[in-house]
Amino acid sequence: MAWIVLVISGVLEAVWATALGKSDGFSRLAPTVVFGITIVASMAGLAYAMRTLPVGTAYAVWVGIGASLTVGYAMVTGSESASVVKILLILGIVGCVVGLKALH
Repeated sequence: MAWIVLVISGVLEAVWATALGKSDGFSRLAPTVVFGITIVASMAGLAYAMRTLPVGTAYAVWVGIGASLTVGYAMVTGSESASVVKILLILGIVGCVVGLKALH
């Protein structure tokens, strides 16, 4: 169960990071509200997962999922440039996350 919660929390990390960028320094209401709700939920899920998973592994997986999805979303929507090298590096992060899960 901890792994499922951790993955969901990683996805929520990508949501709050994207919302933070869209909030224009908290001057836009809807992205600011999304940011506030999802950061609390994401942190709560990470804290829950850390009750049974090692702190380093849980944090690395959480950050890896969040970072990969945030960059992937930005590239798909065109707000960040895409390149083969960037995609390969993001896939490297994903591979490391999968490796950490496999080792646990």
